[in-house]
Amino acid sequence: MAPRTTDLDTIAPDDIDVISTKPPSHSILPKPISPLPPRPIVKPKKIKKSKTASPRTSSENLKYRQKVYELVGKAKHPLASFLPRPKFFTFQQRDDNEEIILVLRRHWFTNLHWILLSLIMVIAPLLFTYFSIPFPLPTGYKIIAFLFWYLFTFVYAFENFLSWYFNVFILTEERVFDIDFYNLLVKEVTEAKISMIQDVTYNVIGFLPTILNYGNLNIQTASEVPMIHIDRIPNPEVVAKILQQMRLEEEQEALEGRVS
Repeated sequence: MAPRTTDLDTIAPDDIDVISTKPPSHSILPKPISPLPPRPIVKPKKIKKSKTASPRTSSENLKYRQKVYELVGKAKHPLASFLPRPKFFTFQQRDDNEEIILVLRRHWFTNLHWILLSLIMVIAPLLFTYFSIPFPLPTGYKIIAFLFWYLFTFVYAFENFLSWYFNVFILTEERVFDIDFYNLLVKEVTEAKISMIQDVTYNVIGFLPTILNYGNLNIQTASEVPMIHIDRIPNPEVVAKILQQMRLEEEQEALEGRVS
């Protein structure tokens, strides 16, 4: 039997009450929750490195670096044998932003022998004009002989200059390099970290080396090459003091735990 309705004013007694299953029109549905916007990715700012001193130099060991700068002084000209903190000098093994502290070449006096010999070789053909040759030579042969002689003289002088210019000892804030340049095809490079240096000694032997202040430097290391030997460099005592200050700076950085 069908259920009877309770609203007798609007529906007849015999009508069947129809129950609606639709939801009321005024029902409030929950609004969807929108996702939170993604947080912007903030990139860390790059720290600019100083050109005058390494960024790894702290206030504790800055005094060692200042002492090094006082010892090296300033460069007089790019062809100097003692070249401190050069601006227009670089080398293949150099890292980015690695500061060059000092560049050393053999003392200028060591070039005197080949410079004088080159001058004699230039003047020598002119002296033959004052002496008679036992057998006459055609003029064309004389010109060719002179050209070959002066070409040989130029090659001799130029090769000795390159040997002096590219045979260098380089001290950076992290390493030392000994570059031996034999010719255009042969070059030998010895490298050691400053932290691996164990002992530094120097010697000045002879009258002229003592007067002109140049000598030899020996660097004992704990690397693959146990000894680095540099011949006839200017101011060997000053160079030994500079290396000592750089070693103290490295030891200070090791104590602070910033050495990689």
